[in-house]
Amino acid sequence: MQYSLDINIQLKGGMLDPEAAAIKQSLERIGFKTRELKLAKKIQVTIDAETEKDAENTAKQMCERLLANPVIHDYTIAVTVVNQ
Repeated sequence: MQYSLDINIQLKGGMLDPEAAAIKQSLERIGFKTRELKLAKKIQVTIDAETEKDAENTAKQMCERLLANPVIHDYTIAVTVVNQ
């Protein structure tokens, strides 16, 4: 069965994010006051797997082995059936 994996990766709280800080400052300079701004990467992958749990486990392995650094990143995974 095909599954779509939506993986969101962002820095953990307390980590410095100069790119987010620069965007926040630029928004404030043009009149948009913000309390907080965080950047995240969204990665979409379609895979074949036997079950939804297998698809989720595959996504976790992708994150832990390549996509995210567990020391500095948090990630979330959403699994959706593409076809049955």
